[in-house]
Amino acid sequence: MNLQRILVIDDDQHFSQVMCRSLERQGYHTAAASNGKQALATQQTFQPDWATLDLRMEQESGLRLIAPLLKQQPNLRIVMLTGYASIATAVEAIKLGAHNYLHKPATLQELIAAFGSDSQTTTDNPSATNAEPEGEIMSVDRLEWEHIQRVLNENEGNISATARALNMHRRTLQRKLQKYAPR
Repeated sequence: MNLQRILVIDDDQHFSQVMCRSLERQGYHTAAASNGKQALATQQTFQPDWATLDLRMEQESGLRLIAPLLKQQPNLRIVMLTGYASIATAVEAIKLGAHNYLHKPATLQELIAAFGSDSQTTTDNPSATNAEPEGEIMSVDRLEWEHIQRVLNENEGNISATARALNMHRRTLQRKLQKYAPR
């Protein structure tokens, strides 16, 4: 049996339940939190070794939660898990101290490997979005997505400011952001 304790931080309760059950079947101890405040409180009592962190939660960005989690527990290994992956957010997550960054859907084996990896990014994992594969040209949709994510990150997640910077209507930007990242 594994001794690792894993905190699953995601606002999708169904996803959290499935992830916790799957990890428990593999011998891990788990706890779940659906927002930042709950995550920090659970972290104090549960003392996890690892944490999965959703990038886009209903009221907050997972990026803003990395520093407080690491402040409470400097050795915590955090894997950012998101359906809205971009190079800009991957780089930002790693800079802030995340151990790895995976695009949903990731398999349980990919997630466990991401925690166990000694490097901060997984190069042999096609779900890890730390960079485009060498020699592969990004699609126009992917280039647009990356640009939007970079500008959104520069504007600290402010949709209105990002829309102004992109000379785009706010509603159009919101529709684009609700879609999953193109491949």
